Amino acid sequence: MTLSLIEVEHIADLVRLELTREEKQLFCEQLSAVLDHVARLQALDTSNIPPTSSVLHPQCVLRDDETRPGLGLHELLRNAPQAEAGQFRVPPVLE
Repeated sequence: MTLSLIEVEHIADLVRLELTREEKQLFCEQLSAVLDHVARLQALDTSNIPPTSSVLHPQCVLRDDETRPGLGLHELLRNAPQAEAGQFRVPPVLE
């Protein structure tokens, strides 16, 4: 499928690109080549190929969720700059 210069100018306007005459001609050729390639891909018979969401083998890169004991209150507040009534004391954010 060959794009016309008017179609390339329209696309350039849609994406807010200011192109020189040479750039318009170059994009006309390049975009036409991309559309030709897509047309060839669409002509392929893929009826025997199952749909997939990825070509990579599924794998989980995250560790398993396992419960572990947490810190006690005293240990948790030990390094706090200020603590009050078993809670972190922070400066007021809104006044």
